[in-house]
Amino acid sequence: MPCAMDLPSTPEELAAQHRDSAGLKDLLKDPSRWHSIPLLNYTPLHKLKDQTLVRFRGMIQDMMDPEIYLERYEVKSPDGGKRLQDGKYRDCLKLATGEEIDYNAEGNVHGERRTMFVVSVPGLNDWSKEHEKLCCPQIQLVPPAQSPSSAKKRTLDEQDAMEVDGEGETSFKRPCTTVEEPVTASKGSSSLGSEYLLNSPLPGRPSMACMVKVYEDFDTYQLNSLVDFVGFLSVSSLDVATLDIDDCENLSELQAAHPSPFLIPRLHAFGVQMLPHANPLLDKSLRQPIEPCEEVNPSQLAVHKDLRMLLKLCLFDDDLAAEYLLSHLISSVYSRSEMQSIGKFALNLCNLPKECLEYSTQLYEILELLLPASHRLPMTLEALNTAAFAPKKDYETNKLVSGVLQLAPHTHLVLDETCMQQGKLEANGVHAIQHLAHLINNQELKCDFQYYQIDYHANIPVLVLSEGRSMLPSDFIMPINADAKAVELFAESLKAARHYLQAPRLQQFRKYLTTARISPFSVSEEHTEMIQQDFVDMRKANAKSNADDLHGLLVLSRLLGIARGKDTLDKETWQMATEFEAKRRQRLQSLPKSAALTRN
Repeated sequence: MPCAMDLPSTPEELAAQHRDSAGLKDLLKDPSRWHSIPLLNYTPLHKLKDQTLVRFRGMIQDMMDPEIYLERYEVKSPDGGKRLQDGKYRDCLKLATGEEIDYNAEGNVHGERRTMFVVSVPGLNDWSKEHEKLCCPQIQLVPPAQSPSSAKKRTLDEQDAMEVDGEGETSFKRPCTTVEEPVTASKGSSSLGSEYLLNSPLPGRPSMACMVKVYEDFDTYQLNSLVDFVGFLSVSSLDVATLDIDDCENLSELQAAHPSPFLIPRLHAFGVQMLPHANPLLDKSLRQPIEPCEEVNPSQLAVHKDLRMLLKLCLFDDDLAAEYLLSHLISSVYSRSEMQSIGKFALNLCNLPKECLEYSTQLYEILELLLPASHRLPMTLEALNTAAFAPKKDYETNKLVSGVLQLAPHTHLVLDETCMQQGKLEANGVHAIQHLAHLINNQELKCDFQYYQIDYHANIPVLVLSEGRSMLPSDFIMPINADAKAVELFAESLKAARHYLQAPRLQQFRKYLTTARISPFSVSEEHTEMIQQDFVDMRKANAKSNADDLHGLLVLSRLLGIARGKDTLDKETWQMATEFEAKRRQRLQSLPKSAALTRN
């Protein structure tokens, strides 16, 4: 039996040590203990040992129906004896040979649990994955199969233990897999393909999936939120190949609910952390690798200056565009009202030089090095007319089929209109544009339940790259004022930018962008009065000024202040925002609107 300060390694230890779970939750508050638990995301499933204590980190993509299970049940032995057995944190209920469950026993306790379908963070960039993999301890792999002589040393319980499913169905039984042997996948055919079952939102960027069973605080979980679960892995759980399906009315639903555990493992969670971001560099107590040439961390203002210089280099020496792009990179929805998502900063960088071929791709590759999670979506006719953008409920399988826009908070979505060609949008393309516009305007994701639609809150910064003004809405349209010499040397400039992004500077930029995004910021009563008076003066000077203009100025000034390490608005930052907006509006005067696509 481990000491009281150790994390449990089996469900039995968990039940014995922490029936009230209070002591266990205190243990999990220690970041070093939490991060000492191996991460399931980076270990091949066929090498895993059943009932291993692991973590799984990802996004809640779907929530399944409630499940009633036997939390504690009475077992009758052949000699008439009785005992109580815990059934929590297991897919199957353990029985020894000859034992059976007394389903009518007064001591039986039924509980409720929910299954979350969780996928590894969609759009997580390679550097984030590599850092997580490098920092996290490795999972103990299953040892080689035992020889016949060593197999004789197993205990009677290990030899005779049997399982029934966690809901009390006894139509099938299998040997318990608590013995330390390799577990092989069931040989069963399934009409549902692995791609459908894994349900990755982004084509070409497959996610790992895990079915996480939770036992409390069901209302705290939200669709598309980032979570880090701790629990017991189940790779011996039942899949559709082991079930008695002769009388099954809906085979597809059964297959979706019971996929092979070697394709989609189960995790019985007893600990959870809601993640404010996906940046592993800011995880506390991770075993951070030592960076070469480690330096004293510079001030936030110094990092801001260096990062702005980098973005200016990538934007044809346009300092104003660099300010707006940096503001976009640290933007986040920080408040919501009935009519607005406050803090969003959808940016359209337009007037991109036509002679700079593949510029948008190369710019995205720079952003990809800086951001923990991002995705570039070429706005081609084929993509718009064929891709699934919004999640849709499949009632045949009782599964929410994901779409391109089902992303975790703070995943930067880059829409590349420079590859758009003339043509007609089909019905799917029209819906795609509508879903994109709704996301940009409201930071909400529409989920199609066929008979009705539900809006889920989103927090996805959207950057649109286009030659002319984008056909999509945006909060800020920023025409690039490209320097002629910089256009000629753009390939060399981007090469220099990559060379500039070396450790430790690159790590500083990555930490800075995430830290700035989640930093608090306030406006004092004194400066609120100043803003109100300035807005009155703006209305006098330009009758077309409206509440949207004021809202845009407030968001921009907030981000300019945060970028410079400030936590409150001051007069200098407010005046900077008004000057920047005046310059930006001047650029918009002669900008044509793009009209490459037409609708049926």
